[in-house]
Amino acid sequence: MARRHIMEFERPLVELESKLAELRRLDLTGDPQLLLEVSALAEEIERLRRETYEHLDPWARVQISRHPERPKTDDYVTALFTDVIEIHGDRAYGDDEAIFAGFGTYGTRKLVILGHRKGTDTKSNVRRNFGSPHPEGYRKAMRAMRLADKFGLPIVTFLDTAGAYPGIEAEERGQALAIAESLALLSGVRVPVVVFGIGEGGSGGALAIGFGDRLIMLENAYYSVISPEMCSNILYKDPGQAKTAAECLKMTADELVAIGIADEVVREPLGGAHRDPAPVFEAVGAALARALDELVSQEGHELVERRYARLREIGEYGS
Repeated sequence: MARRHIMEFERPLVELESKLAELRRLDLTGDPQLLLEVSALAEEIERLRRETYEHLDPWARVQISRHPERPKTDDYVTALFTDVIEIHGDRAYGDDEAIFAGFGTYGTRKLVILGHRKGTDTKSNVRRNFGSPHPEGYRKAMRAMRLADKFGLPIVTFLDTAGAYPGIEAEERGQALAIAESLALLSGVRVPVVVFGIGEGGSGGALAIGFGDRLIMLENAYYSVISPEMCSNILYKDPGQAKTAAECLKMTADELVAIGIADEVVREPLGGAHRDPAPVFEAVGAALARALDELVSQEGHELVERRYARLREIGEYGS
């Protein structure tokens, strides 16, 4: 049996759950008092479970967004779309497995699908660079964007990256330019663009495929200009202040809706999407259908104009 990944804030709850599991393996039929105590412990665990997961702080939500068992782009593609055809390579350098790009059908609608791609184990994570794309990944995504624009296909993207790969080889191959070009292209396509934040949403690495007509966030996903750890390093000179940074960055789903960056939150099962992915897939599909129903009737120039206005309205400032 695979060992469960335990997040730090879960430890008191997990310890009680383990104690309860041990007690339930015993034959207690001859000890009514102990049976009552086990029942009381189960009630206490349920109370603590709700208290733990219904009042999560931003740092706890960041931890859930990074949970290794959390559904990934590949899981959403498999669950939601049929007739999926993946495209490979940027026609210039190579194929970056940290980005998924391809075509698929949702219901009766044909779409272009983009997403950051993490692995499920060490080997696949290394192959996919832990979901941190190189320039060729963004250039592959741009191939798909141009095809979507040419053939009038809506675009759906799934965000789940700590950020673009910052290594020297990525910079040598034009990382900053690739991100800028990808964002510019995505901003100007004359087809609907629906973005889902499903996990991590780190900096320009997420933004490159993460701007469109709708931004829909899963409850325990985040979207931020910088990771809490890096923000902590810069502002506090102390990586141990990541929790404080997460609270200041306004990066969680509900906070993003409150400040006008995101449009909608998809709620997750208690404890996170990894606990029960099926209803999450269903809710994401329903949110996608609603968004497309609202957007597909709009002319291309209207989509671009409203997208521009949407961008201009983000943020608060004072004179």
